[in-house]
Amino acid sequence: MQAKKRYLISLLTGAFLVLLFYFGGVPGPAAGGSRHERSRGRYRSVQPWPHFSDRLQSFSPRDHTDTEEYNTHTSPRQKRDVNAGVYRGGRCRMDSCFDFSLCTRNGFKVYVYPQQKGEKISESYQNILSTIEGSRFYTSDPGQACLFVLSLDTLDRDQLSPQYVHNLKTKVQNLPLWSNGRNHLIFNLYSGTWPDYTEDLGFDIGRAMLAKASISTENFRPNFDVSIPLFSKEHPRTGGERGYLKFNTIPPFRKYMLVFKGKRYLTGIGSDTRNALYHVHNAEDVVLLTTCKHGKDWQKHKDARCDRDNAEYDKYDYREMLHNSTFCLVPRGRRLGSFRFLEALQAACVPVMLSNGWELPFSEVIDWNTGAVIGDERLLLQIPSTVRSIHQDKILALRLQTQFLWEAYFSSVEKIVLTTLEIIQDRVLQHAGRSPLMWNLHPGGLFTLPQYSTHLGDFPFYYAGLGIKPRPQFTAVIHAVTPLVSQSQPILKLLLTVAKSPYCSQIIVLWNCDKPLPAKHRWPVTSVPVIVIEGENKVMSSRFLLYESITTDAVFSLDEDTVLSTTEVDFAFTVWQSFPERIVGYPARSHFWDSNKERWGYTSKWTNDYSMVLTGAAIYHRYYHYLYTHFLPSSLKNMVDQLANCEDILMNFLVSAVTKLPPVKVTQKKQYKETMMGQSSRASRWADPDHFAQRQTCMNKFASWFGTMPLVHSQMRLDPVLFKDQVSILRKKYREIERL
Repeated sequence: MQAKKRYLISLLTGAFLVLLFYFGGVPGPAAGGSRHERSRGRYRSVQPWPHFSDRLQSFSPRDHTDTEEYNTHTSPRQKRDVNAGVYRGGRCRMDSCFDFSLCTRNGFKVYVYPQQKGEKISESYQNILSTIEGSRFYTSDPGQACLFVLSLDTLDRDQLSPQYVHNLKTKVQNLPLWSNGRNHLIFNLYSGTWPDYTEDLGFDIGRAMLAKASISTENFRPNFDVSIPLFSKEHPRTGGERGYLKFNTIPPFRKYMLVFKGKRYLTGIGSDTRNALYHVHNAEDVVLLTTCKHGKDWQKHKDARCDRDNAEYDKYDYREMLHNSTFCLVPRGRRLGSFRFLEALQAACVPVMLSNGWELPFSEVIDWNTGAVIGDERLLLQIPSTVRSIHQDKILALRLQTQFLWEAYFSSVEKIVLTTLEIIQDRVLQHAGRSPLMWNLHPGGLFTLPQYSTHLGDFPFYYAGLGIKPRPQFTAVIHAVTPLVSQSQPILKLLLTVAKSPYCSQIIVLWNCDKPLPAKHRWPVTSVPVIVIEGENKVMSSRFLLYESITTDAVFSLDEDTVLSTTEVDFAFTVWQSFPERIVGYPARSHFWDSNKERWGYTSKWTNDYSMVLTGAAIYHRYYHYLYTHFLPSSLKNMVDQLANCEDILMNFLVSAVTKLPPVKVTQKKQYKETMMGQSSRASRWADPDHFAQRQTCMNKFASWFGTMPLVHSQMRLDPVLFKDQVSILRKKYREIERL
C-alpha cells in the first residue's frame, strides 16, 4: 500500500513539473550554455554594464522596436527607416552597394569631378581634392576610375554655416556618373544644425560611402563608411608638425594627471557631460576648465556657476596644460567629435575619450586601446581614479603610440585622405589587404604596401620585432652610363672585386648607356652570375626598379666608377645586417637650412655630420625599390629623369620618411670622392657644372612634396673592431681597410 502511495506521489509530481515547464512557469537553462534568457518565446541578449575599457556602444534602448505601441502604430517602411539610421543606404555594404568590376580593369583609381563654374569650395575641401589629384591613385579618365569623389563641397552641411552649399540635392542628382551614389565617396566634417545636430547631410547619399567626422556607431555602416577625425581649417595640407614627445621620462608622470579646457554648453545637446566636469576638477593635478563665454547671447543663458568658471578658466594657459599633462580629457561637444582629439595626440597627452557612441577615427584598422583610454560619460566620477590606476609601463606605451598614430595618419590633411583611400583599397583587394599589425606598428599602413607582400617578414622594419635576420646574401646592381671601350675601365675592376665577396649572390649590370650592349665576351668571367639588363627608357629612375632578377633581401647599389675593395664590400654588408631598414654605405652628404635664402641647402663638405648616404656605394632593402617605383608620384620621378640627377637624394628622402632615422655611414673612405671625380669623363654627370645647383633645387622640390624635411642628421660612423688601434694587424678581421 505504501509503495502504491509513493508511486502515485511521484507520478503526480512529474506531471506537475511537465505542466509547469510547458506553460513557461519555470525558466530553463539557455541552450548551449549561451548568455541569453528565454522571454515570451524568443531569446533576448543580456546586456551587462560596460567596463571602462569596453568599446563604445550606443546606449539608447535596444528593444524599443519590440514594444506593442511601436509594432501597432509604425508602418513597415518607417521601421526600415529607423533600423537603417539617417541614411537611406543604411544597409549598404561593400558587396551590396559597391561595383568591384570597376576596379579590376585598371586597379584602384580615383576620379575627381571637374569643378563646376561658380561653385565655391572651402580651403579644407580644396586641400582634400588637391591631395587626391596629387596622389598615385588619381586618374583624369572616369572610364578608368574605381572610385569617384565630388567636386561639390560637402564638408560643412550645417545650414547656419557660411560654407553651406545650397541646392546640393539637385546638383548631385544631375551628375552624369552619380548612379545613385554607387562607387562614390563623400567627405563630411559637420552635419546637422541647432538644436539637435543630426547626422543628416541634407541630401540623399544613395549608395555612396561616407568619410565622415563625428559619426555615431548607430549610423556608421561597418566596412563601408570610414570614420575620419574632425580637423580645423588650419590643419596643414601636407607634412604637418611632428609630435611633441622629444623624450620619455621615467616615471612618465607630468605636472598634471588629467586636463581639459573648453566651452561649456548651458543648454541643448552635448551640454550634460561638460556641465558635470566641475565635480571632478580639483585645481591640483586634475584641472578641468570650462567657460560659458561663447556665442553672442551667452549672458542671457548663464547660470550661477558661469562667473566662477570663467574666472578659473582664464588662469590657465591651454598649451602649457596640454604639454604638461599625462592624460587629456576629450569630451563630446555639440557633435561627437572634437578638435581636442588631434591636439591631445600631437602633444603625447593620452586621450581619455568621453563621447558615448562615437565611432573613433579609422576604427576599422586602428586599435585605439593601445593609444587612448575609452571612457563612459555615465561614469565620469570614476575617471580620475581609473587613470591613476594605470601602470607607468602602460602610460609609456600609450604615449609612444599617440606619437606613432599622429605622425602616421593624422598630422596633415594628406595623411587623413590617403589613409581613407588605403582603407577602401584594402576592402577592394579583400584577401590581399594589410594585416591589423601593419596598421598599428611603425611605420604604419601608408608605407606598407600590400601589393608588395602581406607577410610582415618581407618588410625590413619588422625584422627586429619578429626576431628574424635578413638572408646573408646581396645582389649588386651596377649602374652603367658610359660605353665599354677598354678592359681597364673601373666597371670591370668593380665587377671582379664585388664577385669575390662571399656574400654576393649575383651581379646585375643596368645598362643605361646610349651605346648598344657590349658583347657577352667583353664581360669578365666571375664566380657569380652576371646579368646585363638594358635600362627602361635609359632614365635614372630605372636603377630603382624592382627587377625580377633581384631575389635577395639586400641590394648593393653601385655607380660604375666606384672604387671599393672586397673587404669594404664585406664590412658594409655586415653592418647592414644589423640595420636592414636603413641605407648603409660610404659616400655621405648633408643638408642644412640657408636662413639667408630661406631654402634648404646641399653640401658635400667632409664633416662629422651627415644626413644622406649616396647610392653610388650603398646597401638597402629591396622593398625600397618597390616603394620608390609605386609610392612616389610621377612628378618627382620625371624631374629626376629629366635632370639625370638627384635619384640618390630622392631615395634618401624616401627611406628617412619611412624610418624616421638617419642612414648609417661606415668606415671613412676619403679617396672615394677624389677617385670618382678623377675618373669621370666629360659625359659623366659629375662633370656637369650645373650638377651641384640642380641638387640644391631637388632638395627643395622633394621637401615641398613631402611637406617637411624627412632627412635626419647623424654623427655616427661605424668602423671595424680595433680599427686604427695600436695592436697587431693579425688580430683584425678587416685589416685591409686600414691600408686604403
